[in-house]
Amino acid sequence: QVQLVESGGGLVQPGGSLRLSCEASGSIFSINTMGWFRQAPGKQRELVAAISRGGSTNYADSVKGRFTISRDNAKNTVYLQMNSLKPEDTAVYYCKLQQVFGTKDGLKSVDYWGQGTQVTVSS
Repeated sequence: QVQLVESGGGLVQPGGSLRLSCEASGSIFSINTMGWFRQAPGKQRELVAAISRGGSTNYADSVKGRFTISRDNAKNTVYLQMNSLKPEDTAVYYCKLQQVFGTKDGLKSVDYWGQGTQVTVSS
């Protein structure tokens, strides 16, 4: 089993910064990708940023240049540094761990999700 615990959300004024953290525990395999998704009221959940164990990153166009994703493999923790926050960044932010492992039938991918943390950008 895998558990993901997020922290760092809150209320911030436009232009401000927040740092989200997500620690994974349990059976963590070496081939995995960690990422952050967000879901605003009435909208679908969307990818914000993702990072592989080797450090390759991927960002949504809407956050490029403002958000930075990083990870500490020794701590199984992923971070999201959010700068220059805008009201449209308001959402529940979810951490996701995708693990890939071998089975007798080939490679299998499994996703795990955190419980979500609220980020509100408002004056």
